[in-house]
Amino acid sequence: MRYFIEVAYKGAAFAGFQVQDNAKTVQSEIDHAISTLMRTSVVTTGSSRTDAGVHAMQNFLHFDMEQPLHPQFLYKVNAILPSDIVARHIYQVADDAHSRFAALGRSYEYTLYMKKDPFLQDRGYFFPYRLDIPLLQEAAGIIKEYQDFTTFSKRNTQVKTYNCAIKESYWVTGEERLVYNVTANRFLRGMVRGLVGTMLRVGRGKLSIEGFRQAIESRNCVNADFAVPPQGLFLMKVAYPEGMLGQPVQ
Repeated sequence: MRYFIEVAYKGAAFAGFQVQDNAKTVQSEIDHAISTLMRTSVVTTGSSRTDAGVHAMQNFLHFDMEQPLHPQFLYKVNAILPSDIVARHIYQVADDAHSRFAALGRSYEYTLYMKKDPFLQDRGYFFPYRLDIPLLQEAAGIIKEYQDFTTFSKRNTQVKTYNCAIKESYWVTGEERLVYNVTANRFLRGMVRGLVGTMLRVGRGKLSIEGFRQAIESRNCVNADFAVPPQGLFLMKVAYPEGMLGQPVQ
C-alpha cells in the first residue's frame, strides 16, 4: 500500500528537509520514526524540499508499506519524532500517487516583524525599517505578470525549466507584522526568499518599480537579493487534486 503522511515542523534545528549525509534533517527524522515503529527500513519521498531553518505548517511525504500500519501509527510515530516535528494525518492513496509530482500548487508565507519580539525571533525576520507599503504591493502584483523566474533561482540547481505560474502574490499588513503570501504551481530553489529580499529593496526605495521589472527580465540571479533569513519562511499548504487523498485513515 502507498501512504501519504501530512507533517508540520519548526525548521530551526534542522539542516533542511531532504535527507543528507551526516546531517539532521526533517525527512531523516521521519524516516527513522516510521522505520523504528514498523521494524522495517522505510524511505519516504517528500513533496517539497524546504531549506535549513525554514518551517512548514503543512508538508507531505509518501511511502510504501507491505504490512498493515500499526493501529496507533500516528500516536507512536509522534512519540518517536522530536518535539519540533508533528505527524498530523496519514492517508492511503493509489499506488501511483506521488507526493511531489501530483501536487497542483504550494503556498508560502514570509513574515517580517517591526518591533523587537523575542517570541518571533525564530519564526520571522526582525525588520525595523520604514517601508513603502503601496510600492511593496505593486511589486507583488507585478510578479503575477511573469512566468520565467530564472532571476530568483539560486545557482547550481538542476531544473528543466524556470517557468512558474504564480496564482497569488500579495502582502498582508498589520500594526507590527508584515506577511508576504505567494502561491504557485511550483517554486525554484531560494525563490521565495529572493522575491522577498528584492521587493524589500523596492519598499526601501533602493530599487524602482522599473528596476524591479528589469531585474525579473534580466534572468540573472545577481540582480536578486536573497539576503533574508530562513526563519521568516513557512510552507503553508500543498494542494492536490480533489479526492486524491480522501479521508485520513488516522
